[in-house]
Amino acid sequence: MKKVYLDVNIYNRPFDDQRQVRIRLETISIFSIMQRIKRGDLSLIWSFIIDYENSLNPYDDVRQEVGLLSSLAFKTILPSDIIVTQAMKFESKGMKPRDALHIACALEAGADYFLTCDDKLINKASSIRGLKILNPIRFIEETEVK
Repeated sequence: MKKVYLDVNIYNRPFDDQRQVRIRLETISIFSIMQRIKRGDLSLIWSFIIDYENSLNPYDDVRQEVGLLSSLAFKTILPSDIIVTQAMKFESKGMKPRDALHIACALEAGADYFLTCDDKLINKASSIRGLKILNPIRFIEETEVK
């Protein structure tokens, strides 16, 4: 079973303004991914940095909804020296600190995929070995059974 790590923007995308076509398509893809997780076709990875970023959300209802999704995770990654060291390496290559922590957590958990709506992060992290970093639409295109 494929293991997926979802960036915080994935969890928040359904709450964004759906008038933009890209946002609407990403949201549809995210709902499909969440259904696959609920069915047991994909394994969800959660982490301390997801909890931290979600705690910063100023919208109580969104913060609570996102927090509930942690119950779907088969694994939660806690902070460690290994993760911090790996994240610092990614930061030194131009990645933002929180993004670097997310990627380090995904790698530590053995994720197959890291999904994000952040095009800049996808480009910066594309050279990381052992982890496919994709937009949710691209993930559906690559993995949906036809």
